Amino acid sequence: MLTLRNPATEEVICELPHASVADADAAIEKAKAASPAWKAMAPADRSKVMRRFADTVAAHVDELALLETQNMGMPIGSSRWCANAVSDVLHYFAGAVEKHTGSSIPVAGGIDVTFHEPLGVVGLITPWNFPMLMASWKIGPALAAGNTAVLKPAEITPLTSIRIGELALEAGIPEGVLNVVVGPGRTVGQRLVDHPDVRKVAFTGSTEVGKQLMRGCADQVKRLTLELGGKSANIVFADADLEKAAANAPGAVFDNSGQDCCSRSRVLVQRSVFDRFMELFIDAAKAFTVGDPMDPSTAMGPLVTAGHLAAVRRYSEGLETVFTGEAPDGPGYWHPVMIATPTYDDPVCHEEIFGPVAVVIPFDDEADAIRICNDSIYGLSGSVWTQDGAKAIRVVRAMEAGTLSVNSNSSVRYSTPFGGFKQSGLGREHSMHVLDHYSELKNVFFAT
Repeated sequence: MLTLRNPATEEVICELPHASVADADAAIEKAKAASPAWKAMAPADRSKVMRRFADTVAAHVDELALLETQNMGMPIGSSRWCANAVSDVLHYFAGAVEKHTGSSIPVAGGIDVTFHEPLGVVGLITPWNFPMLMASWKIGPALAAGNTAVLKPAEITPLTSIRIGELALEAGIPEGVLNVVVGPGRTVGQRLVDHPDVRKVAFTGSTEVGKQLMRGCADQVKRLTLELGGKSANIVFADADLEKAAANAPGAVFDNSGQDCCSRSRVLVQRSVFDRFMELFIDAAKAFTVGDPMDPSTAMGPLVTAGHLAAVRRYSEGLETVFTGEAPDGPGYWHPVMIATPTYDDPVCHEEIFGPVAVVIPFDDEADAIRICNDSIYGLSGSVWTQDGAKAIRVVRAMEAGTLSVNSNSSVRYSTPFGGFKQSGLGREHSMHVLDHYSELKNVFFAT
């Protein structure tokens, strides 16, 4: 049995049976059986049933938010935002169903036409840090493109994914179109990779696991998209609005307790304003309250499990910090926010901690900032703060990262493409671009 605990209290929430390989096979068979009818459904009808799904989720926002906070430790305000975003994502892809069209191409001797064909059964493997939000990022485009799906949520935070699967049935999504299987990655996740009827795997998680999935999918030349780790840079130039950059910096690192692949955990600050920025950054961090995630005023809750807390502590214990916040005593997997200015060769400057630890690194000029930023195996996200528009364009074009923002730390919108360079992943989530990853492009020539 799988025992789920509330990260803030360590109390047992519930126990769930571990799904087996046989359970995964049964879900894949259900998805395969449902595939022909879902694929054949008229686009307008598929769009309507997906909109009902989105509306049903919207009617259960408070319930989903409570489940997420209890299971994952996310502050209730953030959980409620995520639940609303799930509905928004499903509405977006419901609207995309009829817009993912082919093209006609004039050629000599006839006409050429392209079609987007569904893949069939797809496997969706989602992480524990944003459970229901990440699930919607994959469910929406998979179903909109005409595929059926088997969703394997992270086994430590599966509750909202299970409930979303139930809400799909309540909304009229046909049985077998969306299946939720809760089990370990080494068995259930691996079965999605190995099973010949699963035509694609979409994964969000660690870079190491992503590499394993790539090796497994290679045997069948199975389609694969990966959204993996990050060590994103937040670059602050001397000509930036320092007050605004510093006020936004804590949320960019400490939101969701730092358990965010887009976390701007490397803060790069031009040397001439380094001291002033640090004063402002520390003042802003002092206001980042850590406590009961059910309290609407809480900015940061606990880490997700005792094991993850221990992993973060391996980085943070012994680290010389310029600021360490407060965290509750007693039960719960609590870790304070931390700001450090280590030497550049310290592992905390290069390895993904996935916790509330910010490292601040000085740089000399534009070229130096770009060099430090790109000195990473990752390339997921990042920010640039400057009031010089030409500089902003030069720097973002030079940064080896897929999802960037200027004078903001906001990267992710479901209407714009999201994904990384280098070892941060393959393919893209969101926007109309993602539908290409959930379909095959068929080309047909008609002789005239």
